[in-house]
Amino acid sequence: VELVESGGGWVQPGRSLRLSCAVSGLTFRSYDMSWYRQYPGKERELVAQIKWNGNSTKYADAVQGRFIISRNNAENTVDLEMNSLKPEDTAVYYCNAAFEMGSLYIDYWGQGIQVTVSS
Repeated sequence: VELVESGGGWVQPGRSLRLSCAVSGLTFRSYDMSWYRQYPGKERELVAQIKWNGNSTKYADAVQGRFIISRNNAENTVDLEMNSLKPEDTAVYYCNAAFEMGSLYIDYWGQGIQVTVSS
């Protein structure tokens, strides 16, 4: 299983950035996909999630209305469009794939990608 993030980097406050995660080695359409972020010395926190069928999304309060998560089940990708970026969005962003059925829970992580928002 491989999750590979791309699209990170440096951007000025107020600008936009789009992260993408390419997934292979699993049945992508069966997995809920999420983006997390992690600040230095802190635990990872959920940024956005999209259900396996794309019919439901949820966002952290801090990014609601600014970030949009989407997925393409034909191409096995999940994107995070980040708008109106703020310095506090600076973090390492991780892609996550999760499958849950009853007591069974499986998840996988990407290697993470740095996003830096500064002037």
